[in-house]
Amino acid sequence: MDLGLKGKKVILTGGSRGLGRAALEHFASEGADVAFFSRNADQVATAKKELEAHGGKVFADALDMTDLDGYAKWLEKAAGDLGGCDIFIHNVSSSGAGATGDWEVTFQTDILGAVKAMEVLESHLEKSDDGSVIFMSSTAAFETFVAPQAFNAMKAALITYGSQLSQSLGPKGIRVNMVSPGPIKFPGGNWSQIEKGMPEFYEATKTGFALGDFGTADDVARGVVFLASPASSYTTGAHLVIDGGFTKRVQF
Repeated sequence: MDLGLKGKKVILTGGSRGLGRAALEHFASEGADVAFFSRNADQVATAKKELEAHGGKVFADALDMTDLDGYAKWLEKAAGDLGGCDIFIHNVSSSGAGATGDWEVTFQTDILGAVKAMEVLESHLEKSDDGSVIFMSSTAAFETFVAPQAFNAMKAALITYGSQLSQSLGPKGIRVNMVSPGPIKFPGGNWSQIEKGMPEFYEATKTGFALGDFGTADDVARGVVFLASPASSYTTGAHLVIDGGFTKRVQF
């Protein structure tokens, strides 16, 4: 299937590794131009070089987005460098910084990061023929998991914000959808560290997957890229759960 991504301008936050990095690989291989940032300059440089091998434009910087003014300037710079923005994916999260229990950091990163991005990028997305937004949430948003913490609550709020945006921005031709991964394992990620440091908890969690094991970053990335693409042009306000059957509630 042709996803219609050739020449599209994609801005994704937090993309040097994990889910974001896997999604960027698919976007770039489909012929899209991409922009991303991450806190680790070495990881950004490595990812940029590898993504450029696909032949498209790659704009990348090292950035700590808790500086919201700097974040807004980066978004404008990214859209300017790419020549617009067709797809925005809010992927950066307090989870990547190991701050899931920090309410201020999680609010700034997961919620205000999304709000600020829409303030900056809405005009660019409106000019696109295929304006599309993806907010990355989590199954921790709608099922009790591990402990009461900022990450779980803010990811729930993100789903509500995205759902409301889908209604307000639909008339402008901008689709907004949410994706909630379950526990996902990738090198250097939280679950790889938990496997080493808390093996009993890791194994207990593993037994909860209907499909028998943790998902990979690519398992999630493929769903994200399709939902963001013009191939999914009539989908908005949707909430896609990608968790290998980890959550047990009936999804209406």
